Amino acid sequence: MRASASNGFDIWETLDGLRETVASAVGRRGGPGDIRSAILVELLAGPLSGYEVIRAIEARTSGVLSPGAGTVYPTLQLLVDEGLVEATQAGERKVYSLTDAGREAAEAVDAPDEAESGRARAERGLALPKAGMKLAQAASQVAQHGTAEQNERAVAIVDEARRKLYAILAED
Repeated sequence: MRASASNGFDIWETLDGLRETVASAVGRRGGPGDIRSAILVELLAGPLSGYEVIRAIEARTSGVLSPGAGTVYPTLQLLVDEGLVEATQAGERKVYSLTDAGREAAEAVDAPDEAESGRARAERGLALPKAGMKLAQAASQVAQHGTAEQNERAVAIVDEARRKLYAILAED
């Protein structure tokens, strides 16, 4: 059971909301959250098992994105059906590797322009959500351990930051 601070602030609720926001923000087709593209990019490094694909995506996104087996394995099968990936049995594991067509598709995802790789775009796209999580952690600490005055000051700071972020979106 989750306990909230005496002032009603629930860090877990905040983090869950932030995770949902991150998932929707980076989940757009073609963005760093596109599991199909993420799998293709990871397989550029060489053959991987489904489990290794999951861990590679987690590592690339510093744990912000953690696709489950229920997402990765059906997507791998879809990529096999499309002829972009081939599956071979290696002992007790199935290992996935790119076909020639899959390598072309992965390279197109990983480097649509010369200036920035798929990994760099993913890191840039996750910088703000990661900063938001760090902010939520700090807010939780103030909410749990701060005085009433410290809590009020923290709320004012977070409210000002929120207004400034919306102002960025309002710029031309």
